[in-house]
Amino acid sequence: MQSLQQRQRWMSVLAHSQPAQLRSHWQALNLNPSYQRLRAPEIGLTQLLGRMGATGRRFVLGDMTITRAVVQLENGAQGYSYVTGRDKEHAELCALIDALLQQPANHELLQLQLIEPLAALQQEQRQLRARAVAASRVDFFTLVRGD
Repeated sequence: MQSLQQRQRWMSVLAHSQPAQLRSHWQALNLNPSYQRLRAPEIGLTQLLGRMGATGRRFVLGDMTITRAVVQLENGAQGYSYVTGRDKEHAELCALIDALLQQPANHELLQLQLIEPLAALQQEQRQLRARAVAASRVDFFTLVRGD
């Protein structure tokens, strides 16, 4: 079994991946594992809570649509996923990949061919967004008159 931090990382990468990018990387692997749905993908809502200044009282920020799925491989390994939005195929594929990543036979291949490229794409998107924000940043300052 992989460490908790490793699993949290790959589940985060899968959940934040663009469905089209995930599917294209997955199809390139030509893996067709047999599995069964323990919990078919289902759409629901979750309530988002916030705190003023990260220390104040909680308040309801709003609701967000999520889709969850649970699958089980033939050998009994179970995979779980929660993804934002309403894409049932994305949630089921993420759960399947989670189950496969827990298997030593598939772990290294999936890490190198799927998780790492998707993580690199996500990092690149974050950097592009940060540059766009930095380009529009305005520094306010106060001039002191010498009276």
